[in-house]
Amino acid sequence: MTSKHIILTLLLTLCPIGMAAQSTITRNKPKPAVTKPKPAAKPKAKPKPATRRNSTHHSSNTSSTVSLSAELNKLINNMVYVSGGTFTMGGTSEQGSDAESIEKPTHSVTLSSYYICKYEVTQALWRAVMGSNPSYSKGDNLPVERVSWDDCQTFIKRLNSYTERDFRLPTEAEWEFAARGGNYSRHYKYSGSNNLDDVAWHGDNSDRTHPVGTKRPNELGLYDMSGNVFEWCSDWYGTYSSYSQTNPTGPDSGSYCINRGGAFAYGASRHRSTDRNYSTPDTHYYFLGLRLVLSLL
Repeated sequence: MTSKHIILTLLLTLCPIGMAAQSTITRNKPKPAVTKPKPAAKPKAKPKPATRRNSTHHSSNTSSTVSLSAELNKLINNMVYVSGGTFTMGGTSEQGSDAESIEKPTHSVTLSSYYICKYEVTQALWRAVMGSNPSYSKGDNLPVERVSWDDCQTFIKRLNSYTERDFRLPTEAEWEFAARGGNYSRHYKYSGSNNLDDVAWHGDNSDRTHPVGTKRPNELGLYDMSGNVFEWCSDWYGTYSSYSQTNPTGPDSGSYCINRGGAFAYGASRHRSTDRNYSTPDTHYYFLGLRLVLSLL
C-alpha cells in the first residue's frame, strides 16, 4: 500500500470520530439560561377613602338640639307665679270714657293660682320648637307674629311633647288679671303705668316690633302686656255677664277668638288692660303673637 493510500485510510477513519466529538460538544454545550420575565406586579389597590360624616348636618342637628334645650330652659325660668284672687273684670273706673260697650258689664271673677311667662313668645323659641319662623320682622328676641290661633295650638302641642308640661294660652280672665298686676294691682289704665310710653311700644312711638322686655314691667314683673304685639287668649269671643264667675273659660264655641294687649301699630286706647279684640282663629297678622301660661309648674 502506498503512502497515499495510508493517509487516505487514516483520514476516513478519523472523520467519524471528529464528527462524533463535534456532535458531542454541540449537544452538551449548555443552553443559555432563559430568564422568564417576571409578571408585572399588580398595582396596589388604592385605599378607599374613609367615609366622611356629614359634619355640617351633624353640627346642625346638635346645634338645633342645644338651641331647643336652651330655649326651653329659658321659658321655664321666665314663668312668673300669679297668686289666685278675686278682681273686677271689665271697663272699671280708671278706664274712663275709653271703656267700650264690649267691656261691660263689669263683673267679679275669682281665679286659681297659675304661672304666666314674663315675656311674649320670641321668634327664637318658636323656631326652636317648630323649625320655622313666620314673622314679618325677623329677630331672635323679637316677639313671634303672623301666627294664627290655630298655629298656636300646634305650637303648644309640640312644646308640651318636649317639656312634658301643660303649657296653654291664658284665658281672657287670666290675661286681664295678670295685666292689671294681679293681687298687687295699682289700678293703672295700662299694664304697669298710666303713662303708655313707660310700658309699651305703640303707634305713636314705633313702626315695628321691638325685642321683648325693653320697656318697664308691670306690678308682677311682666313685660309688654301693653303693646308690641297683640296676644291670643284661649277663649272664644262672648259678651260679658254681670254674674260672678270662678275660673271662666268663655263660650264653648264661636267664630272669633279673643286677643288682648294692643300692638305697635295701634293707638293708645287699644293698649288698655281691659280692651278686648277678637279675630277668626285662622288670622295671621304681623302684629299678633302669644304668651304662655301654666296651671302648674
